[in-house]
Amino acid sequence: MPDDRDLLQQVALGSGAAMRGVYSRCGAKAFAVVLRVLPTRADAEEVLQESFLEVWRRARDFDPERGGLETWVMTIARTRAIDRLRSLGTAARVAEGATHQPPPLSATPPSPDDATAWGEDRARVRAALRTLPAEQRAVVELAYFEGLSQREISARTGDPLGTVKTRARLALEKLAELLGPK
Repeated sequence: MPDDRDLLQQVALGSGAAMRGVYSRCGAKAFAVVLRVLPTRADAEEVLQESFLEVWRRARDFDPERGGLETWVMTIARTRAIDRLRSLGTAARVAEGATHQPPPLSATPPSPDDATAWGEDRARVRAALRTLPAEQRAVVELAYFEGLSQREISARTGDPLGTVKTRARLALEKLAELLGPK
């Protein structure tokens, strides 16, 4: 019977028989560990499968100086189970938090007064944008409507980064002047 290092070297070389040997030796214990951590059997089965996939991928990383095969496999399984538990908790907190939050503004129809004010604001912004030189307007539109950084704008337009920064600054100064308090 091969020692732990030899067995995992065979796994690293792609031996299905060696992987079956690792699973038959460690699978039941790993499943017990995972099942103790996770709330459902389905989650535990999925994490067990992920754990042995990680064993397959990381077989070359095994170091017998740090512990035996069973310890290594149990550590991988336990870590994966804890990661899954955390992600389940995060998802549950997000879902729970969403039930106690008011609907987002975009889901609430605006009042007629708000809709009118927003329409007027949009018209003012469009008019102000039309007064900008084309190069400055392009920088603002790429930044605000496409979410590009100045470096990304530079790459897309082919203009030097310093030029993009100057255009953005000049455009924002002019927009602030045009859109300031009425």
